Amino acid sequence: MKKLLTTLLNICLALLLVDAGVSLLDDSLILFAGLYILAPIRGMLAFFALFTGLFLYVLTGVTPMIPKRYFLPLALFGPAAMLAAIPFSIFHYDQLQKIAWALSWCEVLLSLCILVWLRGTLSIRWPLVREDQLGDRAFGWLNSAGFVAVNLFILLPGVLCYLAFCGSLAVEHFSGGFLSLRTDSLVMRAVKYVRDDGKTIQLIPMMHIGEPDFYKQITSSFPTNSVILMEGVTDRKNLLQEKLSYGRVAKSLGLTEQKEEFTPARGRPRMADVDIEQFSARSIEILKLMTRIHAEGLSLDVILKLMEKSKDPELTREIWEDLLDKRNAHLLKEIEEELRKSDIIVVPWGAAHMRGIGEGIQTSGFRPSDTQEYKILRFQTVWNGLRGRK
Repeated sequence: MKKLLTTLLNICLALLLVDAGVSLLDDSLILFAGLYILAPIRGMLAFFALFTGLFLYVLTGVTPMIPKRYFLPLALFGPAAMLAAIPFSIFHYDQLQKIAWALSWCEVLLSLCILVWLRGTLSIRWPLVREDQLGDRAFGWLNSAGFVAVNLFILLPGVLCYLAFCGSLAVEHFSGGFLSLRTDSLVMRAVKYVRDDGKTIQLIPMMHIGEPDFYKQITSSFPTNSVILMEGVTDRKNLLQEKLSYGRVAKSLGLTEQKEEFTPARGRPRMADVDIEQFSARSIEILKLMTRIHAEGLSLDVILKLMEKSKDPELTREIWEDLLDKRNAHLLKEIEEELRKSDIIVVPWGAAHMRGIGEGIQTSGFRPSDTQEYKILRFQTVWNGLRGRK
């Protein structure tokens, strides 16, 4: 058993060393030369390295033979690095490649340190791990029980709390404070902006799915003398074969789709969005794939096409420009035009737009004056909806 375990540990350590080196080389080529030539190799290695780390981690819990001080850091580095990168990805998402490059350096340095610690010198000669470096006991109840207890009562709850905290940070940051994740619900903040001349703009962050009561509360809050600038990209030339629909997702979660419940009965609604023909050809192609997913569900063909197109970093910026920045700029012009003849404007647009719109209207002299909170959805409702599917 010692001989078999030594062979397995050598293979695992060698694979993790190779993965660390290839990751650093790939990230360096991307960051400094814009080359993605190693992406397929790295992807394959990363897949095997992930399962290798998981295999190592389970082995350390099953048998005391494996010296934990050497192999636990290697086994846990991948998941720990991904968790540690989440806050950086939230607040510095435009620096993701630099973050990945720094993590690759950490992986290389950790692997080399473990190797030196094991061998006493920086030399890569087979075997990397000697048989006499393993323990003598093949199994220990105390070792296994402690491993299970730490994972169930410390590690798992800790990771879940950390992910919930990061999720709350992400929602607050990317929505500019217009959305908030609570322990029992997702809450939106409708903000009223006023100007010295008495003009008023209400920004109301929306979601495509939510509870029926949320949409009813929102529509009943509109002033009767307001102009409601509605969101909704038109498709006059029928460039998309299918229409985007969130009905399937809403039904599976026990919620309702916005277009079914959101019908303003007060105020004067009018469309203020762009037409899809104003988007780039590549953005339209991605939208076609997304509408296929909504209409047909996930398919291998669509997934492979999306993965192929996602390799181009410029495409992400192009889609972001079309779906967010271009539409925000158009809406701000619509607001400016409407302000010439209206005193109260209501903007019930997607939550992702609110940050840019809020910053835009503040440059025109508007300032926040009042905030009203509404619950978009309750997690208990979603849980009941998921249970109802079983």
